[in-house]
Amino acid sequence: MKELQRKVKEEGVVIKGSVLKVDAFLNHQIDASLMKKVAEHFYTHFKDKGVTKILTIEASGIAPSIMAALAFDVPCLFAKKAVPSTLTEAVYSTDIHSYTKNKTSHVVISRKFLTADDKVLIIDDFLANGEAALGLYDLVKQAGAECVGVGIVIEKSFQSGAQRLQAEGLDVLSLCRIASLAGDKVTLVGEE
Repeated sequence: MKELQRKVKEEGVVIKGSVLKVDAFLNHQIDASLMKKVAEHFYTHFKDKGVTKILTIEASGIAPSIMAALAFDVPCLFAKKAVPSTLTEAVYSTDIHSYTKNKTSHVVISRKFLTADDKVLIIDDFLANGEAALGLYDLVKQAGAECVGVGIVIEKSFQSGAQRLQAEGLDVLSLCRIASLAGDKVTLVGEE
């Protein structure tokens, strides 16, 4: 996806050669037009999979997930990092470690919103080591639902996340694949 790749290269900020900050268009300020195009790519790839639900984790995955839910005309469900007092019903839960924040969160989703009848497409903003996507996949398995694939906006291909997801037999579509952040510069796959 050329427009996304251009934005990553032009507006992304590399921090200490390992973290990519894309808050200008993805996880602080949202480029809604770009997120709509991102969702269209996910829809084109996964449209024949019978998707009944989009699943993500709060907060940065919500923007592309809502747009994907619109494209598929299905609900968007996000795993919560804190259990609100209003969530009184039974939940599925798992622990997810964030590479960027170096923090583990206990996340939950209500059992009433994810059932064995669902065909789930997991969407997330970043894929590094795969912890978030694998945690969401764990929630899908707990519900007895089917995970039809994983859509990633930006993948750090130099980390193990994609391989870990593919080892689980998951169909992974990453729209922008980064080969390196060495020298505080974004190098895309194919540019090395």
